[in-house]
Amino acid sequence: MANEEVSAPGRFCWIELGTTDQAAAKAFYQGLFGWDANDFPMGPNPSDLYTIFQLNGEDVAAAYTLRPDQASHGVPSHWLLYVASAEVDATAKQASELGGKVVAPPFDVGQFGRMTVLQDPCGATFAAWQANQNPGIGRFGEIGSLCWADLIVPEPKKVQGFYAGLFQWEWVLGENATADYLHIVTNGKYIGGMPPAGPETAKLPSHWLAYFLVSDLEASTGRATASGARVLHGPVHIPDAGSFTILTDPQGAAFALFTSERT
Repeated sequence: MANEEVSAPGRFCWIELGTTDQAAAKAFYQGLFGWDANDFPMGPNPSDLYTIFQLNGEDVAAAYTLRPDQASHGVPSHWLLYVASAEVDATAKQASELGGKVVAPPFDVGQFGRMTVLQDPCGATFAAWQANQNPGIGRFGEIGSLCWADLIVPEPKKVQGFYAGLFQWEWVLGENATADYLHIVTNGKYIGGMPPAGPETAKLPSHWLAYFLVSDLEASTGRATASGARVLHGPVHIPDAGSFTILTDPQGAAFALFTSERT
């Protein structure tokens, strides 16, 4: 999928891992997805590095070591999704007006772009990105890359209007709708979804869950667990769609693997 499509406003355009052990996380995801890793300085200390993962020469994800202030506030290892925005300052202002929270006000990331970190009305954290030199990931929906994201919240109706107003997302039922699972559609593209509220979601903190596409779910899950990952849920089969497994990496960051039945 072309980068221009991925970086269009309203699309997931970047995904970043904050982790307690960057070296171990790099080895884990390189082994799981075959990613290459390139480290770039991001602070005064030689150990302050920003890792950009690539697949076939295209950026697919990034990683950094959680900052001391994040660790002191109990922030666990996690994946953070970025949504493309035409104007981040306006997005942050609108998020607040729609009932969300601005966690980190808009700031420049060198010459690469401008970003803000936000929470929706249920508390799920995400970032908005206004591209300059870096438009975002080069691939979406291909083997070894981000392919989907689920929003897990206890009150789905509470956030539908928020994201519709912020990114003009549509929330639609699938053709073979079951259990009120809603799909996220932006400019005709299906990019994610939101499960209905239930006993399981009520126990979980609100969050975004990233899915990575793999060709063989069983083999990839086995490779992940052999490298220290833990299976939280699955495998689950979705008729006429595919199968997925939800895991945590060895440092505790949750993510999902998905194998598609569609060509």
